[in-house]
Amino acid sequence: MSSVFGEAFRISTFGESHGAGVGVVIDGCPSLLEISVDEIQAELDRRRPGQSKITTQRKEEDKVQILSGVQDGVTLGTPIALLVMNKDQRSRDYDEMQAKHRPSHADFTYHEKYGIKASSGGGRASARETIGRVAAGAVAQKLLKHLWGVEVTSWVQQVKEIDAAVAGTPTREQVEANIVRCPDQDAAEQMIALIESTRKEGDSLGGIISCHATGVPAGWGEPVFDKLEAELAKAMLSLPACKGFESGSGFAGTQMTGREHNDPFRGDGTEVWTTQNNSGGIQGGISNGMPITFRCAFKPTATILHEQDTVDVDKQNTTLAGKGRHDPCVLPRAVPMVDAMAALVLVDHALRSQRRSN
Repeated sequence: MSSVFGEAFRISTFGESHGAGVGVVIDGCPSLLEISVDEIQAELDRRRPGQSKITTQRKEEDKVQILSGVQDGVTLGTPIALLVMNKDQRSRDYDEMQAKHRPSHADFTYHEKYGIKASSGGGRASARETIGRVAAGAVAQKLLKHLWGVEVTSWVQQVKEIDAAVAGTPTREQVEANIVRCPDQDAAEQMIALIESTRKEGDSLGGIISCHATGVPAGWGEPVFDKLEAELAKAMLSLPACKGFESGSGFAGTQMTGREHNDPFRGDGTEVWTTQNNSGGIQGGISNGMPITFRCAFKPTATILHEQDTVDVDKQNTTLAGKGRHDPCVLPRAVPMVDAMAALVLVDHALRSQRRSN
């Protein structure tokens, strides 16, 4: 089913942007993992709207409720249900869009597929659907850290042409040091200024998010169709507004020779490592013990406050100007979404590998 993700650690998200609420059911989480509502809430707070002057001003606290699967702060090994109620929908902002399709949104394609669309807020195509992913990702990140010592860190690498200078893997504290979630403070200030000026013009921006997963042991991933980078690519491209994915050297590797690109192995009889990491920690679709590195490209937010050509539900030409409250740049709020999806992929493959060894 299209709303289910994962095999050994499986999630199913539900809800629409302007419905009563959104959430997730997690199946496959081991028992006896200590997890609190505050730990899940901390990740949702990084994703929630209205958190800064460069995000949508929709006012949602996104307070999560644990409905099942956790008792006295410990997982039971049974399905975990997490729910967040919607409060500040303002569906009236979307009245005109009931009859008109928003350019570059999912309105037209959903209508063609289902014969109906959730006209208020984009329904399942809205980024609000990712609340369930981020909530489940908080559990996945805790499990990865607890059982395997794995940490996932994502950050805003680029907004339009402003590219950050980041060496190695930044800390979560460095990422969270500013509202754009870029660990290069000079670049961050430029990004914030550009996003603000673009918002005032009624337009939007895109950019790139980088992600590193450290502590991943060798051996995670499944050949041939469930290669780790293929699973990560599917996870990232399932996020709203994500239009591109590259792992390791990515497209830059096309400019290298094989001699330049290959990652030489070294070992000490116990551990094996590579002297560089163009492979991005994955070879043959299986982790090799080096940090897993990848990047995601996010398009500019589709809703802009300018009149654009479109069609109505009768496929007649018309025009439409965006209304409502929208992010002028999705990247700052997409960082915890990338963290979550990366963690969900990794924990799923960790449990699949563990299941095989048992």
